[in-house]
Amino acid sequence: MEEGATARSLLQKQNLDDNDQELITNSCGEDEGLLLQSDQSSSTITVVVVLSTLVATCGSYAFGYAVGYSSPAESEIEDDLGLDSAEYAVFGSVLTIGAILGAISSGKFADFVGRRGAMGASEMFCILGWLAIAFSKDAWLLDLGRFLVGCGIGVLSYVVPVYIAEITPKNVRGGFTSLSQFMLSSGQGIIPCLVHLLGLFFIPESPRWLAKCGRVREVGAVLQFLRVKNADISQEASDIIEYTENLQLISEDGIRHLFQKKYAYSIKIGVGLMVFQQLGGLNGFGFYATTIFESAGCSIKLGTIAAAVVQISMTAVGVFLIDKCGRLPLLLISATGTCLGCLLTGFAFFLQDLHCGKDLIAMMVLIGVLVYWASFELGMGGIPWIMMSEIFPINIKGSAGSLVTLVSWIGSWFTSYTFNFLFEWSSAGTFFLYAGVCGMGILFISKMVPETTKLALEEIQASVTVQ
Repeated sequence: MEEGATARSLLQKQNLDDNDQELITNSCGEDEGLLLQSDQSSSTITVVVVLSTLVATCGSYAFGYAVGYSSPAESEIEDDLGLDSAEYAVFGSVLTIGAILGAISSGKFADFVGRRGAMGASEMFCILGWLAIAFSKDAWLLDLGRFLVGCGIGVLSYVVPVYIAEITPKNVRGGFTSLSQFMLSSGQGIIPCLVHLLGLFFIPESPRWLAKCGRVREVGAVLQFLRVKNADISQEASDIIEYTENLQLISEDGIRHLFQKKYAYSIKIGVGLMVFQQLGGLNGFGFYATTIFESAGCSIKLGTIAAAVVQISMTAVGVFLIDKCGRLPLLLISATGTCLGCLLTGFAFFLQDLHCGKDLIAMMVLIGVLVYWASFELGMGGIPWIMMSEIFPINIKGSAGSLVTLVSWIGSWFTSYTFNFLFEWSSAGTFFLYAGVCGMGILFISKMVPETTKLALEEIQASVTVQ
Protein backbone atom coordinates (compact mmCIF):
# COMPACT_ATOMS: atom_id res chain seq x y z
CA MET A 1 0.00 0.00 0.00
CA GLU A 2 1.42 3.37 -0.98
CA GLU A 3 1.71 5.81 1.90
CA GLY A 4 -0.45 8.42 0.26
CA ALA A 5 -3.40 6.14 -0.44
CA THR A 6 -6.67 6.75 1.32
CA ALA A 7 -8.75 4.19 3.13
CA ARG A 8 -11.44 4.45 0.48
CA SER A 9 -9.16 2.84 -2.10
CA LEU A 10 -8.77 -0.19 0.16
CA LEU A 11 -12.44 -0.89 0.81
CA GLN A 12 -15.46 -1.36 -1.40
CA LYS A 13 -16.68 2.14 -2.06
CA GLN A 14 -19.99 3.25 -0.72
CA ASN A 15 -21.00 6.86 -1.34
CA LEU A 16 -22.38 8.90 1.53
CA ASP A 17 -26.01 9.73 1.01
CA ASP A 18 -26.98 13.32 0.22
CA ASN A 19 -28.17 14.07 3.75
CA ASP A 20 -24.91 12.93 5.34
CA GLN A 21 -22.83 14.91 2.86
CA GLU A 22 -24.93 18.01 3.47
CA LEU A 23 -24.48 17.65 7.22
CA ILE A 24 -20.70 17.40 6.83
CA THR A 25 -20.54 20.43 4.56
CA ASN A 26 -22.72 22.50 6.89
CA SER A 27 -20.77 21.55 10.03
CA CYS A 28 -17.45 22.26 8.33
CA GLY A 29 -18.60 25.63 7.06
CA GLU A 30 -16.49 25.22 3.87
CA ASP A 31 -16.77 23.74 0.37
CA GLU A 32 -14.78 20.64 -0.61
CA GLY A 33 -11.57 22.41 -1.63
CA LEU A 34 -8.40 20.72 -2.74
CA LEU A 35 -7.30 17.39 -1.19
CA LEU A 36 -3.85 18.82 -0.55
CA GLN A 37 -5.29 21.67 1.47
CA SER A 38 -7.38 19.20 3.48
CA ASP A 39 -4.34 17.03 4.23
CA GLN A 40 -2.32 20.03 5.38
CA SER A 41 -5.04 21.35 7.66
CA SER A 42 -5.74 17.95 9.20
CA SER A 43 -2.03 17.47 9.98
CA THR A 44 -1.64 20.70 11.96
CA ILE A 45 -1.23 20.62 15.73
CA THR A 46 -3.66 22.95 17.51
CA VAL A 47 -4.03 24.13 21.08
CA VAL A 48 -7.20 22.04 21.45
CA VAL A 49 -5.35 18.85 20.43
CA VAL A 50 -2.50 19.59 22.84
CA LEU A 51 -4.81 20.36 25.78
CA SER A 52 -7.03 17.34 25.07
CA THR A 53 -3.94 15.12 25.00
CA LEU A 54 -2.61 16.54 28.28
CA VAL A 55 -5.96 16.00 29.98
CA ALA A 56 -6.11 12.41 28.73
CA THR A 57 -2.55 11.66 29.86
CA CYS A 58 -3.51 12.55 33.41
CA GLY A 59 -5.10 9.09 33.34
CA SER A 60 -1.68 7.56 32.74
CA TYR A 61 -0.29 9.77 35.49
CA ALA A 62 -2.80 8.21 37.90
CA PHE A 63 -2.05 4.77 36.45
CA GLY A 64 1.70 5.13 37.13
CA TYR A 65 1.21 6.06 40.75
CA ALA A 66 -1.22 3.20 41.36
CA VAL A 67 1.17 0.59 39.94
CA GLY A 68 4.20 1.91 41.82
CA TYR A 69 2.49 2.66 45.14
CA SER A 70 2.73 -0.69 46.92
CA SER A 71 6.52 -1.06 46.95
CA PRO A 72 7.63 2.13 48.79
CA ALA A 73 4.55 2.13 51.05
CA GLU A 74 5.02 -1.46 52.29
CA SER A 75 6.72 -0.86 55.64
CA GLU A 76 4.52 2.10 56.58
CA ILE A 77 1.24 0.27 55.85
CA GLU A 78 2.38 -2.90 57.62
CA ASP A 79 3.31 -0.90 60.71
CA ASP A 80 0.14 1.21 60.76
CA LEU A 81 -2.34 -1.65 60.24
CA GLY A 82 -0.32 -4.52 61.69
CA LEU A 83 -0.29 -6.54 58.47
CA ASP A 84 1.97 -9.53 57.94
CA SER A 85 3.73 -10.30 54.65
CA ALA A 86 0.93 -12.56 53.41
CA GLU A 87 -1.74 -9.91 54.04
CA TYR A 88 0.34 -7.27 52.31
CA ALA A 89 0.87 -9.59 49.36
CA VAL A 90 -2.91 -9.71 48.95
CA PHE A 91 -3.00 -5.91 49.00
CA GLY A 92 -0.33 -5.73 46.32
CA SER A 93 -1.82 -8.34 44.00
CA VAL A 94 -5.51 -7.39 44.24
CA LEU A 95 -4.76 -4.38 42.01
CA THR A 96 -4.07 -6.76 39.12
CA ILE A 97 -7.32 -8.65 39.73
CA GLY A 98 -9.27 -5.40 39.57
CA ALA A 99 -7.36 -4.36 36.44
CA ILE A 100 -8.19 -7.66 34.72
CA LEU A 101 -11.90 -7.11 35.41
CA GLY A 102 -11.61 -3.53 34.22
CA ALA A 103 -9.83 -4.66 31.07
CA ILE A 104 -12.57 -7.17 30.22
CA SER A 105 -15.19 -4.42 30.15
CA SER A 106 -13.01 -1.55 28.92
CA GLY A 107 -13.66 -1.74 25.17
CA LYS A 108 -17.41 -2.25 25.26
CA PHE A 109 -17.79 0.30 28.05
CA ALA A 110 -15.84 2.92 26.06
CA ASP A 111 -17.99 2.17 23.00
CA PHE A 112 -21.20 2.53 25.01
CA VAL A 113 -20.53 5.73 26.98
CA GLY A 114 -17.83 7.28 24.79
CA ARG A 115 -14.12 7.81 25.41
CA ARG A 116 -14.64 10.76 27.75
CA GLY A 117 -17.35 8.94 29.68
CA ALA A 118 -15.13 5.88 30.16
CA MET A 119 -12.23 7.97 31.41
CA GLY A 120 -14.51 9.84 33.82
CA ALA A 121 -16.02 6.66 35.26
CA SER A 122 -12.54 5.15 35.63
CA GLU A 123 -11.30 8.12 37.61
CA MET A 124 -14.34 7.89 39.91
CA PHE A 125 -13.32 4.30 40.68
CA CYS A 126 -9.74 5.46 41.33
CA ILE A 127 -10.80 8.32 43.60
CA LEU A 128 -13.11 6.07 45.64
CA GLY A 129 -10.31 3.53 45.89
CA TRP A 130 -7.75 6.03 47.13
CA LEU A 131 -10.22 7.38 49.69
CA ALA A 132 -10.81 3.84 50.97
CA ILE A 133 -7.06 3.28 51.28
CA ALA A 134 -6.53 6.62 53.02
CA PHE A 135 -9.24 6.00 55.63
CA SER A 136 -8.76 2.24 56.07
CA LYS A 137 -8.40 0.90 59.59
CA ASP A 138 -8.14 -2.76 58.68
CA ALA A 139 -7.14 -5.03 55.81
CA TRP A 140 -10.54 -5.49 54.12
CA LEU A 141 -11.08 -1.78 53.41
CA LEU A 142 -7.46 -1.44 52.30
CA ASP A 143 -7.87 -4.31 49.83
CA LEU A 144 -11.24 -2.98 48.62
CA GLY A 145 -9.66 0.37 47.86
CA ARG A 146 -6.80 -1.26 45.97
CA PHE A 147 -9.28 -3.38 44.01
CA LEU A 148 -11.32 -0.31 42.99
CA VAL A 149 -8.17 1.48 41.85
CA GLY A 150 -7.32 -1.62 39.81
CA CYS A 151 -10.72 -1.57 38.11
CA GLY A 152 -10.19 2.07 37.20
CA ILE A 153 -6.71 1.72 35.74
CA GLY A 154 -7.76 -1.43 33.85
CA VAL A 155 -10.12 0.73 31.79
CA LEU A 156 -7.71 3.67 31.60
CA SER A 157 -4.94 1.51 30.14
CA TYR A 158 -7.21 0.93 27.11
CA VAL A 159 -9.15 4.13 26.64
CA VAL A 160 -6.36 6.74 27.08
CA PRO A 161 -4.22 5.69 24.07
CA VAL A 162 -7.35 5.04 21.98
CA TYR A 163 -8.73 8.53 22.65
CA ILE A 164 -5.41 10.25 21.88
CA ALA A 165 -4.94 8.25 18.67
CA GLU A 166 -8.45 9.12 17.49
CA ILE A 167 -8.14 12.90 17.94
CA THR A 168 -4.57 13.61 16.82
CA PRO A 169 -3.32 14.20 13.25
CA LYS A 170 -1.59 11.22 11.65
CA ASN A 171 1.84 12.89 11.39
CA VAL A 172 2.14 13.38 15.19
CA ARG A 173 -0.11 10.59 16.48
CA GLY A 174 2.77 8.43 17.73
CA GLY A 175 4.49 11.15 19.74
CA PHE A 176 1.26 12.39 21.31
CA THR A 177 0.13 8.87 22.24
CA SER A 178 3.60 8.17 23.69
CA LEU A 179 3.05 11.05 26.12
CA SER A 180 0.75 8.73 28.06
CA GLN A 181 3.67 6.33 28.55
CA PHE A 182 5.88 9.22 29.70
CA MET A 183 3.33 10.22 32.32
CA LEU A 184 3.03 6.60 33.42
CA SER A 185 6.77 6.50 34.11
CA SER A 186 6.80 9.55 36.34
CA GLY A 187 3.33 9.85 37.83
CA GLN A 188 2.43 10.04 41.48
CA GLY A 189 -0.36 11.47 43.62
CA ILE A 190 -4.15 11.48 43.75
CA ILE A 191 -4.38 15.01 42.33
CA PRO A 192 -4.07 13.84 38.70
CA CYS A 193 -7.28 11.83 39.17
CA LEU A 194 -9.16 15.02 40.00
CA VAL A 195 -7.43 17.04 37.27
CA HIS A 196 -8.30 14.35 34.74
CA LEU A 197 -11.92 14.13 35.87
CA LEU A 198 -12.46 17.90 35.76
CA GLY A 199 -10.55 18.30 32.50
CA LEU A 200 -12.89 15.88 30.72
CA PHE A 201 -15.62 18.53 30.79
CA PHE A 202 -13.51 20.79 28.54
CA ILE A 203 -12.28 18.41 25.83
CA PRO A 204 -14.19 17.07 22.80
CA GLU A 205 -15.36 13.50 22.23
CA SER A 206 -13.59 11.28 19.69
CA PRO A 207 -14.91 12.01 16.18
CA ARG A 208 -14.58 8.34 15.24
CA TRP A 209 -16.76 7.26 18.16
CA LEU A 210 -19.32 9.89 17.13
CA ALA A 211 -19.30 8.47 13.59
CA LYS A 212 -19.82 4.98 14.97
CA CYS A 213 -22.88 6.23 16.85
CA GLY A 214 -24.31 7.87 13.72
CA ARG A 215 -23.86 11.44 15.00
CA VAL A 216 -22.72 12.75 11.60
CA ARG A 217 -23.19 16.49 12.21
CA GLU A 218 -21.04 16.33 15.37
CA VAL A 219 -18.18 14.62 13.52
CA GLY A 220 -17.60 17.68 11.35
CA ALA A 221 -18.06 20.08 14.25
CA VAL A 222 -15.56 18.24 16.47
CA LEU A 223 -12.98 17.96 13.68
CA GLN A 224 -13.33 21.66 12.99
CA PHE A 225 -12.76 22.33 16.71
CA LEU A 226 -9.66 20.07 16.77
CA ARG A 227 -8.08 21.36 13.57
CA VAL A 228 -6.96 24.82 12.43
CA LYS A 229 -9.61 27.56 12.45
CA ASN A 230 -11.43 27.83 9.09
CA ALA A 231 -9.65 24.70 7.81
CA ASP A 232 -11.38 22.56 5.19
CA ILE A 233 -11.88 19.25 7.00
CA SER A 234 -14.70 17.95 4.80
CA GLN A 235 -12.46 15.32 3.17
CA GLU A 236 -11.27 13.99 6.52
CA ALA A 237 -14.82 13.90 7.88
CA SER A 238 -16.09 12.12 4.77
CA ASP A 239 -13.33 9.48 5.02
CA ILE A 240 -14.08 8.78 8.68
CA ILE A 241 -17.86 8.53 8.20
CA GLU A 242 -17.68 6.47 5.00
CA TYR A 243 -15.13 4.04 6.43
CA THR A 244 -17.13 3.60 9.63
CA GLU A 245 -20.40 3.01 7.76
CA ASN A 246 -18.73 0.45 5.49
CA LEU A 247 -17.38 -1.47 8.48
CA GLN A 248 -20.73 -1.50 10.24
CA LEU A 249 -22.35 -2.94 7.12
CA ILE A 250 -19.64 -5.60 6.74
CA SER A 251 -19.78 -6.98 10.30
CA GLU A 252 -20.84 -6.31 13.86
CA ASP A 253 -18.90 -5.79 17.06
CA GLY A 254 -18.65 -8.61 19.55
CA ILE A 255 -16.32 -11.34 20.74
CA ARG A 256 -17.74 -13.94 18.35
CA HIS A 257 -17.12 -11.61 15.38
CA LEU A 258 -13.60 -10.92 16.58
CA PHE A 259 -12.18 -14.26 15.46
CA GLN A 260 -13.13 -14.01 11.81
CA LYS A 261 -10.31 -14.66 9.35
CA LYS A 262 -10.22 -11.06 8.13
CA TYR A 263 -9.32 -9.79 11.61
CA ALA A 264 -6.77 -12.53 12.38
CA TYR A 265 -3.75 -10.47 11.35
CA SER A 266 -4.61 -7.43 13.49
CA ILE A 267 -5.45 -9.66 16.49
CA LYS A 268 -2.11 -11.45 16.15
CA ILE A 269 -0.27 -8.13 16.11
CA GLY A 270 -2.07 -6.69 19.14
CA VAL A 271 -1.96 -9.81 21.30
CA GLY A 272 1.60 -10.74 20.25
CA LEU A 273 3.05 -7.35 21.12
CA MET A 274 1.43 -7.44 24.57
CA VAL A 275 2.67 -10.99 25.24
CA PHE A 276 6.27 -10.10 24.43
CA GLN A 277 6.02 -6.79 26.30
CA GLN A 278 4.91 -8.47 29.53
CA LEU A 279 6.63 -11.87 29.43
CA GLY A 280 10.01 -10.35 28.59
CA GLY A 281 10.51 -9.57 32.27
CA LEU A 282 8.83 -6.17 32.67
CA ASN A 283 7.40 -6.71 36.14
CA GLY A 284 10.43 -8.72 37.22
CA PHE A 285 12.63 -5.66 36.65
CA GLY A 286 9.93 -3.25 37.81
CA PHE A 287 8.47 -4.83 40.95
CA TYR A 288 11.55 -6.66 42.19
CA ALA A 289 14.35 -4.19 41.44
CA THR A 290 15.24 -4.08 45.13
CA THR A 291 15.65 -7.87 45.25
CA ILE A 292 17.79 -7.85 42.09
CA PHE A 293 20.15 -5.12 43.31
CA GLU A 294 20.40 -6.55 46.80
CA SER A 295 21.23 -10.05 45.52
CA ALA A 296 23.99 -8.63 43.33
CA GLY A 297 25.48 -6.54 46.14
CA CYS A 298 24.61 -3.30 44.36
CA SER A 299 23.48 -0.17 46.17
CA ILE A 300 19.67 -0.23 46.19
CA LYS A 301 19.42 3.55 46.38
CA LEU A 302 21.86 4.07 43.51
CA GLY A 303 20.17 1.40 41.38
CA THR A 304 16.61 2.64 41.83
CA ILE A 305 17.50 6.30 41.24
CA ALA A 306 19.55 5.47 38.15
CA ALA A 307 16.75 3.27 36.78
CA ALA A 308 14.16 6.01 37.31
CA VAL A 309 16.32 8.63 35.56
CA VAL A 310 16.95 6.29 32.62
CA GLN A 311 13.25 5.39 32.32
CA ILE A 312 12.05 8.98 32.19
CA SER A 313 14.87 10.14 29.90
CA MET A 314 14.48 7.34 27.36
CA THR A 315 10.69 7.67 27.30
CA ALA A 316 11.16 11.34 26.39
CA VAL A 317 13.60 10.30 23.63
CA GLY A 318 11.03 7.80 22.35
CA VAL A 319 8.33 10.47 22.22
CA PHE A 320 10.66 12.62 20.09
CA LEU A 321 11.75 9.82 17.73
CA ILE A 322 8.60 7.78 17.17
CA ASP A 323 7.14 9.88 14.36
CA LYS A 324 10.56 10.59 12.84
CA CYS A 325 12.03 7.09 12.80
CA GLY A 326 8.83 5.03 12.71
CA ARG A 327 7.28 2.39 14.95
CA LEU A 328 8.99 -0.64 13.46
CA PRO A 329 12.67 0.45 13.74
CA LEU A 330 12.16 1.58 17.35
CA LEU A 331 10.41 -1.69 18.24
CA LEU A 332 13.27 -3.74 16.78
CA ILE A 333 15.94 -1.65 18.53
CA SER A 334 13.97 -1.79 21.78
CA ALA A 335 13.41 -5.56 21.70
CA THR A 336 17.07 -6.16 20.87
CA GLY A 337 18.17 -3.92 23.73
CA THR A 338 15.91 -5.63 26.27
CA CYS A 339 17.31 -8.98 25.15
CA LEU A 340 20.88 -7.72 25.67
CA GLY A 341 19.97 -6.27 29.08
CA CYS A 342 18.51 -9.60 30.20
CA LEU A 343 21.56 -11.49 28.90
CA LEU A 344 23.97 -9.17 30.69
CA THR A 345 22.05 -9.41 33.96
CA GLY A 346 21.77 -13.19 33.66
CA PHE A 347 25.49 -13.53 32.86
CA ALA A 348 26.37 -11.48 35.97
CA PHE A 349 24.36 -13.83 38.19
CA PHE A 350 25.89 -16.80 36.35
CA LEU A 351 29.34 -15.52 37.35
CA GLN A 352 28.07 -15.11 40.90
CA ASP A 353 26.97 -18.76 40.96
CA LEU A 354 30.47 -19.74 39.81
CA HIS A 355 32.04 -17.41 42.42
CA CYS A 356 33.89 -15.57 39.67
CA GLY A 357 34.39 -11.85 39.07
CA LYS A 358 32.97 -10.86 42.44
CA ASP A 359 34.05 -7.25 42.04
CA LEU A 360 32.32 -6.94 38.67
CA ILE A 361 28.95 -8.52 39.43
CA ALA A 362 27.27 -5.49 41.02
CA MET A 363 28.35 -3.20 38.17
CA MET A 364 27.30 -5.72 35.50
CA VAL A 365 23.86 -6.14 37.06
CA LEU A 366 23.40 -2.37 37.29
CA ILE A 367 24.41 -1.93 33.65
CA GLY A 368 22.19 -4.82 32.58
CA VAL A 369 19.16 -3.37 34.36
CA LEU A 370 19.80 0.10 32.94
CA VAL A 371 20.23 -1.29 29.41
CA TYR A 372 16.93 -3.14 29.81
CA TRP A 373 15.04 -0.05 31.00
CA ALA A 374 16.60 2.28 28.43
CA SER A 375 15.68 -0.10 25.63
CA PHE A 376 12.21 -0.92 26.96
CA GLU A 377 11.14 2.69 27.38
CA LEU A 378 12.41 3.57 23.90
CA GLY A 379 9.85 1.34 22.19
CA MET A 380 8.40 -1.75 23.84
CA GLY A 381 6.94 0.28 26.69
CA GLY A 382 4.64 2.54 24.69
CA ILE A 383 4.48 1.43 21.05
CA PRO A 384 2.41 -1.75 21.65
CA TRP A 385 -0.29 0.45 23.21
CA ILE A 386 -0.05 2.93 20.33
CA MET A 387 -0.44 0.17 17.76
CA MET A 388 -3.32 -1.34 19.71
CA SER A 389 -5.12 1.98 19.33
CA GLU A 390 -4.32 2.14 15.59
CA ILE A 391 -4.82 -1.31 14.03
CA PHE A 392 -8.36 -2.28 15.03
CA PRO A 393 -11.30 -1.05 12.91
CA ILE A 394 -13.92 0.92 14.82
CA ASN A 395 -16.50 -1.87 14.56
CA ILE A 396 -14.32 -4.31 16.57
CA LYS A 397 -12.17 -1.83 18.49
CA GLY A 398 -14.14 -2.31 21.70
CA SER A 399 -13.95 -6.10 21.80
CA ALA A 400 -10.43 -6.28 20.37
CA GLY A 401 -9.15 -3.60 22.73
CA SER A 402 -10.64 -5.43 25.71
CA LEU A 403 -8.98 -8.67 24.59
CA VAL A 404 -5.55 -7.09 24.13
CA THR A 405 -5.74 -5.19 27.42
CA LEU A 406 -6.84 -8.38 29.19
CA VAL A 407 -3.87 -10.28 27.74
CA SER A 408 -1.57 -7.50 28.94
CA TRP A 409 -2.86 -7.64 32.51
CA ILE A 410 -2.80 -11.44 32.65
CA GLY A 411 0.80 -11.34 31.43
CA SER A 412 1.56 -8.70 34.05
CA TRP A 413 0.13 -10.91 36.79
CA PHE A 414 1.95 -14.00 35.52
CA THR A 415 5.36 -12.31 35.44
CA SER A 416 4.86 -10.77 38.89
CA TYR A 417 3.65 -14.04 40.40
CA THR A 418 6.38 -16.27 38.97
CA PHE A 419 9.44 -14.04 39.45
CA ASN A 420 10.22 -15.04 43.04
CA PHE A 421 9.84 -18.75 42.25
CA LEU A 422 12.10 -18.42 39.20
CA PHE A 423 14.66 -16.32 41.05
CA GLU A 424 14.89 -18.85 43.88
CA TRP A 425 15.27 -21.64 41.31
CA SER A 426 18.06 -19.86 39.41
CA SER A 427 18.84 -16.15 39.42
CA ALA A 428 20.80 -16.47 36.19
CA GLY A 429 18.25 -18.78 34.57
CA THR A 430 15.46 -16.29 35.24
CA PHE A 431 17.04 -13.61 33.10
CA PHE A 432 18.14 -16.05 30.43
CA LEU A 433 14.48 -17.09 30.11
CA TYR A 434 13.46 -13.45 29.78
CA ALA A 435 16.19 -12.99 27.15
CA GLY A 436 14.76 -15.92 25.20
CA VAL A 437 11.30 -14.35 25.22
CA CYS A 438 12.77 -11.03 24.05
CA GLY A 439 14.62 -12.87 21.28
CA MET A 440 11.37 -14.43 20.08
CA GLY A 441 9.86 -10.95 20.24
CA ILE A 442 12.49 -9.68 17.80
CA LEU A 443 11.52 -12.38 15.31
CA PHE A 444 7.80 -11.68 15.79
CA ILE A 445 8.23 -7.94 15.24
CA SER A 446 10.41 -8.36 12.15
CA LYS A 447 8.02 -10.86 10.53
CA MET A 448 4.55 -9.72 11.64
CA VAL A 449 4.39 -6.05 12.63
CA PRO A 450 3.70 -3.44 9.90
CA GLU A 451 4.82 0.17 9.84
CA THR A 452 1.99 2.58 10.69
CA THR A 453 3.79 5.91 10.98
CA LYS A 454 2.12 8.88 9.26
CA LEU A 455 -0.82 6.83 7.98
CA ALA A 456 -4.44 7.71 8.77
CA LEU A 457 -6.18 5.27 11.10
CA GLU A 458 -8.52 4.24 8.28
CA GLU A 459 -5.53 3.43 6.03
CA ILE A 460 -3.85 1.33 8.72
CA GLN A 461 -6.99 -0.60 9.58
CA ALA A 462 -7.82 -1.32 5.96
CA SER A 463 -4.28 -2.56 5.27
CA VAL A 464 -4.33 -5.13 8.11
CA THR A 465 -7.90 -6.32 7.50
CA VAL A 466 -8.16 -9.18 5.00
CA GLN A 467 -11.08 -8.53 2.65
